[in-house]
Amino acid sequence: MVTQRDERRSLYLSYLERCNEHDFERMASFYTSTIKVNDVPMDPAAVTAQFSDLFTAFPDWHWKMRNLLVDGDYIAVHFTVTGTHRGPFRGIEATGRRMTISEFTLYRLEDGKFADVWDHADMDALMRQIGQGDPLTASADEAGPTDI
Repeated sequence: MVTQRDERRSLYLSYLERCNEHDFERMASFYTSTIKVNDVPMDPAAVTAQFSDLFTAFPDWHWKMRNLLVDGDYIAVHFTVTGTHRGPFRGIEATGRRMTISEFTLYRLEDGKFADVWDHADMDALMRQIGQGDPLTASADEAGPTDI
């Protein structure tokens, strides 16, 4: 017997697959007509548009799920995110450096779609790994290998 938890886990895994394919149209199909991202109401196209610059800068951006919890209408996910800096990002030209960061996201479902998303990605670690920020505070793991 398939449980509601199993259905929601399957829904999320399908969404994650679309995200890792960088398929904006199919990603947007998982969102309600107005989705709140970190409490800001947005149109689904505006949500996916946020990924455009990120995927241009890191064309191999990939979320690897470490933990997934389902509780009623909520899905919580802990990721390891990886990518290679191949294009401009926040005013920084491509460095060819690999990066690895942690990300936590909490989703609230409404009628089988994501209605609310609260997200925190360690962008400070990302910036240190591509050569911005204080190198004295970056650990060896955060520095990441150079892949030029």
